[in-house]
Amino acid sequence: MTVDIIKENEKNDRTSMFFRVQQRPESPWTTVSSRLSELPAGTVVMMQTDHGLEPATVMKLAPISFCEHGPIKTEMEIVAIAGEDEIHDYRNLLLSEEKACAVCLRLVQKHHLVMKLVRVEKFYGGGKMIFYFTAENRVDFRGLVKDLVQEYRTRIEMRQVGVRHETRMLGGVGICGREFCCSGHLKNFSSVSIKMAKEQDLPLNPNKISGVCNRLFCCLTHEYNSYKKERRKMPRPGRRILLGREQFLVRRQNVLCGSVLAENSSGEEVSLSREQWEEAVPVKGKAESRDGDTKRQGHTHTPGGEKQKRGKQGARETGAEGKKKK
Repeated sequence: MTVDIIKENEKNDRTSMFFRVQQRPESPWTTVSSRLSELPAGTVVMMQTDHGLEPATVMKLAPISFCEHGPIKTEMEIVAIAGEDEIHDYRNLLLSEEKACAVCLRLVQKHHLVMKLVRVEKFYGGGKMIFYFTAENRVDFRGLVKDLVQEYRTRIEMRQVGVRHETRMLGGVGICGREFCCSGHLKNFSSVSIKMAKEQDLPLNPNKISGVCNRLFCCLTHEYNSYKKERRKMPRPGRRILLGREQFLVRRQNVLCGSVLAENSSGEEVSLSREQWEEAVPVKGKAESRDGDTKRQGHTHTPGGEKQKRGKQGARETGAEGKKKK
């Protein structure tokens, strides 16, 4: 029956719909395509994955994302609505995963392994079971795998994941009030550095810019390139600009407001709008300071410095002549 539905869907040329589905309770939502248009929330469906058919629950309708060549294709596709027997097997699958988790925890204590079990996933067809765990060091789980194979008579895979992947599997809500980026829309983890927080004028306190995984927020990468691009257009801190007849020393950039905080010749801090600093002219070479003296940026001239230099050179020559006479 399922094969006939797949063939019928392949012949159908209607535009694919996109739905957000969840394979396991509290697991991340996944966007999948479907040629079935009416799938209300809570519907149990069968979708095609890289290892065969798997059941999932429809959570909501997802927006259609387009690119230059048309709608973006997803890795998985809904092929049919689950029947009563498939729903029954799906519920039993979830119960068997919970029991397998308890059995694995008991065997971990038996073998005295230092590891934390995160989740157990069993394929719908029963051909394989994956045990996800975290550990600070490498774990010798050969004895554990032998016991699990004897218990379930199927292929067993132990997969060690990091703290970010653990958070992604468990899911949750961030301080922004939204679902974790890692369990929501991110597919790959990008490297996040403290430089990204500094570029966006965020507090550099790790406790304020770290998630529940004790790693820097993944969302720091979302607007980093935009901040970097806008800062390049604005006068840099430490530069002097000339607006009309008055000179200003740039102190700080405010990317969100599009303004810069600058210090005038009187030492007062003034906020210059985008229109103002765009009309300003950068001061090159000599710049006028508040005292009225002319100073070159990055160079300080000391009166009598040339004489001091010559005096030191003469002392070196005299000392050399004295050594020769000796």
